[in-house]
Amino acid sequence: MSLLIKNIGEIFDGYGIRKEKYIYMEEGKIKSIGEKRRADEVIDACNNFVMPGFVDCHTHAVFAGYRDFEVEWKLEGATYREIAERGGGILFTVRETRKADKERIKKESEKRVEEMIKHGTTTVEIKSGYGLDLKNEVKLLEVINEIDRIDAIPTFLAHAIPEGENEKDYVDYILNEVIPYIGERKMAKFCDVFCEKGYFSIDSSRKILQAGKKYGMMPKIHADEFSCMGCSRLAAEIKASSADHLLRARLNDLKLMAKNGVVAVLLPFVPFLLDEHFPSYENMKKSGVDIAIATDLNPNCYVTNMQLVLQIACYKMGIKVIDALKYATINSAKALKMDKEVGSIEKGKKADLIITNTPSHSFIAYKIGVNFVDKVIKNGEIIYESN
Repeated sequence: MSLLIKNIGEIFDGYGIRKEKYIYMEEGKIKSIGEKRRADEVIDACNNFVMPGFVDCHTHAVFAGYRDFEVEWKLEGATYREIAERGGGILFTVRETRKADKERIKKESEKRVEEMIKHGTTTVEIKSGYGLDLKNEVKLLEVINEIDRIDAIPTFLAHAIPEGENEKDYVDYILNEVIPYIGERKMAKFCDVFCEKGYFSIDSSRKILQAGKKYGMMPKIHADEFSCMGCSRLAAEIKASSADHLLRARLNDLKLMAKNGVVAVLLPFVPFLLDEHFPSYENMKKSGVDIAIATDLNPNCYVTNMQLVLQIACYKMGIKVIDALKYATINSAKALKMDKEVGSIEKGKKADLIITNTPSHSFIAYKIGVNFVDKVIKNGEIIYESN
C-alpha cells in the first residue's frame, strides 16, 4: 500500500518548517519528501499544514475510577495533599482499579486512546501504578500491551505506598516480587517512580530504578513536582531517559540532567489545573537540557488533547509555537528512546502524520478550543478522519 499527500501548504518536519508540496509513503514508512510519485491512494491536503503525529511521552491512561468529584475541591483551593486526605487522589483510583476487572479497564482505556488519536497522538507512553500490588500492576500492564491502534509504550510505575503499609516493607516487596516478575516477562520498557515527600524517598527511588535497570527497564522519574528533594539530580546520577514535572527543579540540577542526556518532560496542564507555579522555562533553556511536552493524562488531569497542552505551554510558559511542536514530537520521542523511529517526517521513519485543517503552524496557538486535525495517519494508513 502506497500513499501520497499532495498540495501541502506547510510542513513541520520535527525540526523546522519546510515548503515541499508532497510526502510519499510506502509499506508504512516515509519514502520521500517533496517528490511527486504515483501511489495507490492520494490525499489532497488542500494547502493545509502537515506535521508528525504527536508523541505523548507521559500518561497514566489505563485506570478505573474517575475523580470528577475533586473539581469542586480544587476550585475551593484544596491542595494535592488535602485532596488525598479527603479521600481522593491516587489511592482512590487504586481502590477503584483493584475492584475493576481487566475487560472493564481495557474498554474504558481504549476509549481514552481513541480520544487521543482524534487529536493527533500516534505514539503514547502509558504507566501502570494504580494497582500497587503484583496482581493489579500486571493487569494494567497487560491492558497497555494489548493496545494496538497506535504505539503504546508500557512503563511500570512505583506510584504510591498502599494504605496501611510502611515505605521500607513496600519497597522490599517491589524489589523482590514485583520488578522481577514484570522484568522477566518483559512487560515494561521503562521503570518509573514518584519521588516526592509522602511517596518515595530519594533512597527508595534509587533502589527501585536500579532494580528496574537490572531487568532491562530503562529509568524514568517523577521529579521535583511539589518539593525539591534532589530527584532531578538523581535522574542525572542514574542517567534516566527522562525526569518529568520539574516544577521546582534547580538550574544546577537541570545542567546535570543535560550533561547526562536526561530529557526534561514538561506537563503544563498539571500546574494549570492545580493552580501551581509553572516550571522555569528560562532555567531549562539556560541549562541546555532537551525539553519534551506531554499531557500527563490521568484521573487528576484528564486531558487527551495534546493541542490544548501545547496552547497552555505557549501562553503560560512563553514557549514559541515552533519549539512547542518540537517538544511534542521529536523531543518527546527522545524521552522514549524512539527518535530513530517516530517524532519527525524523515525518510525511513514510520509514516505517522497529521494533516490539519489550518494553513500554518501558527494556528496551533491561535485557533483555540477546536480540533485542528483533519486526518491522522499511522504507519502509512489513515486511522482517523474528521468527516
